Amino acid sequence: MKILLLTKYSELGASSRLRNYQYLPWLRANGFEIEVAPLLDDAYLRRRYTHQPANRARIVLQYLRRLWQLQAACRFDLLWIEKEIFPYLPPWAEALMAHGGVPYVVDYDDAVFHDYDLNRRRIVRLLLGNKIDQVMRSAALVVVGNQYLAERAHHAGAKWVEYLPTSIPLTRYSPVKRKPDAPFTVVWIGTPVTAKFLRIIQRPLAEASLRCRLDLKLIGSGPVEMPGVRTEVQPWSEEKEVAELQSSDIGVMPLFDTPFDRGKCGYKLIQYMGCGKAVVASPVGANQTIVDHGSTGFLAASEKDWAHSILRLHDDSRLRARMGAAGRERVEREYCTEVNAPKLAELLLHAGRSAETGHLRTRPPR
Repeated sequence: MKILLLTKYSELGASSRLRNYQYLPWLRANGFEIEVAPLLDDAYLRRRYTHQPANRARIVLQYLRRLWQLQAACRFDLLWIEKEIFPYLPPWAEALMAHGGVPYVVDYDDAVFHDYDLNRRRIVRLLLGNKIDQVMRSAALVVVGNQYLAERAHHAGAKWVEYLPTSIPLTRYSPVKRKPDAPFTVVWIGTPVTAKFLRIIQRPLAEASLRCRLDLKLIGSGPVEMPGVRTEVQPWSEEKEVAELQSSDIGVMPLFDTPFDRGKCGYKLIQYMGCGKAVVASPVGANQTIVDHGSTGFLAASEKDWAHSILRLHDDSRLRARMGAAGRERVEREYCTEVNAPKLAELLLHAGRSAETGHLRTRPPR
C-alpha cells in the first residue's frame, strides 16, 4: 500500500513524532510505502517554543509547498493526515480528496476543533467552527487518542472511529533502580507551551518542600518560576529524555479542566510509567483512563490532594516501587508501539480497502 503521510510538523514536533513518525520503520518493514510531507518546519517550532512571532511569509511558502504536494495525491492508495491539511483554512482540500476518490485517515491527539469553535475571534468561530467536524465526516477513518476525541468524532458523523493510544517503544523505555541515598526527585516533561500547567502544582510542591527534601526536575519547560521549590530545568533532548526520567522518583502531569485539556492524551504519564515511575496527575481527560488511582499512581483534584500524594510517595519507597511496577505492566499491555504498531497497520490497510469497496465500518472505538 502506498501512503502519503501529511504531518503537521517535522520530527521536532511531539505530536507528529509520536503519532506518526515513530511508526514508520515498523510500517515500512512490513510492506508499506510511505512518503512523508510535513507542513511546518523546525524553524516554526523553535520560534513558537521561544515565544517569537511566527514568520508569516515562510508559513505561506510552506502552505504553497503542501498545495503542490497534494497534486500527486492520486498516485497514493491512502492519505494519512495529522489533524487537518491546512490549519486555519476551510476544509476544501479534504473535501476535494474525498470527492476525488482519494481516501484519507485523519489522526487526533488533541482537541484541535476547539481552536476553532472556542476561538476568541468571532469570525473564526463563524467560518471554521465546524471545520474539524467536516474533516472527520469525510474521512474513511478517524483515529483518536482518547475517548473525548472519539465522542466528538461520533457526534460529527464520522463513518468509522478507532481508539489508538499514544505509545512508547519498550526497547527504549525501561525501569532503572534508583540509589537509596539519591534525593527524592519529582519530574515533569513538556514544552514551554505546556509549562503553564506547572502553576497548578507550585503551591503543593512548596508546601511539600517544607516537610521533606524534594527536588523538581523540569525537562523542556524553558525558564519557569517555582518559588519555594528546589528546581532544575533541563533542555529537552530526544537522546537524553529517557535517562532524565529514569533518574527521578515520580512523574507529574497537572492539567486545567478545560475543554481543550480534556482532549490531551497523557503521553508524559505513559513515559513515566514506562520507566517504572509512580505518577500523580490531574483527573482530566485521558489521565483518568491511564492512571489507575491507588494502583499505578494518584489522581489529584485539589492542591491538598497534590501535596498529600507527593508526600505519601516520598515517605513510602515500597509504595513507589509497587506503583511503578504496576504502571510498567500497564504500558506493556496497552501503551507500547510493540502492541499498537500492528493495530495501526491493520487500520490503515482496512481503511484503504474499505474506501475502495465503499463498505466503511461503523463500529465504536475499542
